[in-house]
Parts: sequence; C-alpha cells; structure tokens
Amino acid sequence: MEQQLFKIRERGKYGFMNRIGEVVIEPQYFEADEFYCGFSRIRMNDRLVLLDPVGRLYLKSLFSYIGYFEEDLARVQLVQRWGYIDNKGNVAIKVQFEEASDFSEGLAAVQMEKQYGYIRPQGDWTIAPQFDWAGDFKGGMAPVTASAGCGYIDTEGAFCLELPYDRCLPFQNKVAVVVTHRKWGLIHRSGKVLFEPQFDFVPGTSNGDFFEGMAIVKSGNQFGFISDAGDFPVAPRFFSAGDFSEGLAPVGDGKTFGFIRKDGQAAIPFSFQDAGLFAEGLAPVRAGTRWGFILPDGAFSISPQFDWAMPFRNGLARVGISGYWAYINQEGTVIWQEKP
Repeated sequence: MEQQLFKIRERGKYGFMNRIGEVVIEPQYFEADEFYCGFSRIRMNDRLVLLDPVGRLYLKSLFSYIGYFEEDLARVQLVQRWGYIDNKGNVAIKVQFEEASDFSEGLAAVQMEKQYGYIRPQGDWTIAPQFDWAGDFKGGMAPVTASAGCGYIDTEGAFCLELPYDRCLPFQNKVAVVVTHRKWGLIHRSGKVLFEPQFDFVPGTSNGDFFEGMAIVKSGNQFGFISDAGDFPVAPRFFSAGDFSEGLAPVGDGKTFGFIRKDGQAAIPFSFQDAGLFAEGLAPVRAGTRWGFILPDGAFSISPQFDWAMPFRNGLARVGISGYWAYINQEGTVIWQEKP
C-alpha cells in the first residue's frame, strides 16, 4: 500500500514527509502540489513535472500544464493544444485538441475546430464534435450545450433530456445544477425541476456542489442549504456557511460561528470567531486569536494555541506555530515543525 505523504516547507521550499514526521523528499521545490492519485506536480523552469512518492521526476516531456490523473490518464497542455499522458509519463493521446477535460466513465470531452465531442482512452472519437460545450459523464449522462440550449446525452450521443436553460452541469448522483442568467437551480435526472434557477453564484463557496446530500445556497445576503431530495431544510438565515462534513456544517451569524445539523438545528453553540470543517472526528475553530480543535459535542480536544489550523487528513493536521508550518496528531502532539 502506498504510504501517505504530507507537504512540508523549509525556507520557502517544499518537500514531503510521511505520517511519523520522517522527511521522504527533501524540501527543494519552489512549488509543489499535494499528492493525488500517486503523483505530485512541481514546477521547473515554468513547466510542470510529475513527482512520484519516492522523489523521481518524470522528465520525458515538459508541459505548461498537467492535470490530475483520472482513470489512469492526465490531460496536458503544450503551447495552445491539449493531449493526455499515462502514469509513466508517456504521451498516450497526442497533443492536438483546443480544449480537453478529464476522463470520466471511460470518456473525455475535447474540442476540435471549436466543437466538442468525446474520445475514448485510445484517443479515437466515440461521439463526433458537434456541441458548443460538453461536460463529464456521470451516471451514464453528460451535459452539453448547443445552439438550441442545453441538455444531457447518453454514451451514444443521443439526447436523454433537452432543457430550456443556458447551461447544465454534470449530475451528482440523481441531481444536477442548471444555469440561466447567472443563477442556478436544480433538476432530477428524470427531468423534473426541483428548483428553478434562483440562487447566486458566490465566489469562495461550492455553488451547487453537494456534500453529504446538502448544498449551500445564497438568497440576498444570507446563506442556507438545499438537499438533493429537492427540499429546503435550512432556510437562508446565516451570514456565512461552510459545507456539511460528518453530519455538521459551520455557519456564522456575523459575529460568531457554530455548527448546525442537516435539519438546521444548532448542534454546537455560536461561540467561536471562525470555524472549519469536521474531518476524522475533529474540526478546527478559532477562539479569540488562536486556533484549536473541537469534538462533535463542542468540547475542545486540542486547546486553542495555533496561528491557524487546517482539517485533519490521514491522522495529521497542518497548523501554524509562530509563523511556521507544523503537523500535529490527534493528541495535539507536534510530530514535525518547520525550522525557524
């Protein structure tokens, strides 16, 4: 099983450590992403390069952009054209497209001569370019936009749904976001309209992405939540809101933050100056000027003592101590700290 790696920083350069704080890849890169699907991406001479968990660089080709690996292929850009590489760094589908998306359910939307169609992992067309825009397949259906409007096609390219909106987005289980006049709403995969487009797109929020069956919505200057069942369990009444995680969502009343359940009832009182998402049973919160971690009952598990704090991931959380990076375990013990 591949070991979990965590990004570290030393004197402005990035590397990686393992879960017990041992440095696996020495800090040496000015830019580095977290590992995803077996790779990090680092920047060398204005080009992105793949880095594997043992520190090997994949230098067969240098690209101006490398996407994340999905279904064993990653989209890449060279100058103004796109193609795909495999997980050995080899070009699997030659750089030729005007635009390209990730593979999903065995197909990827790509653009040629200003029209979108779909290709297989072998690079051949399965749905010829014919759409003004095309999105990912989810549950056997993909959103497309044409001159007459938007809708959803099946894997043969035939329309399953044709809709009177400006744009449709990929399905999330049985529901999907539809957009008109910069407002979004929600439809069921049967074609039933659950919410006509009415919600604002808000920078910094998930804008129709569902987490644990709930999505943040904004009405006026207030935030609430809709469910993927098509109801409105939490009417907009909060000054700010974060996504649901482990059954709870952080919300703010303009002065303090607390947490609510999916029925909108308070689960943890509004007593914090800021709050993040629950992960692995703990959530980062700010009390006064310092960050700590609380349990689902609102009690502190790790007392407020950090400059900032991120949610736990694979047993560790990144925190700030006196302006430097550090990682702590769930007991609050520092297992690695950036040198001053």
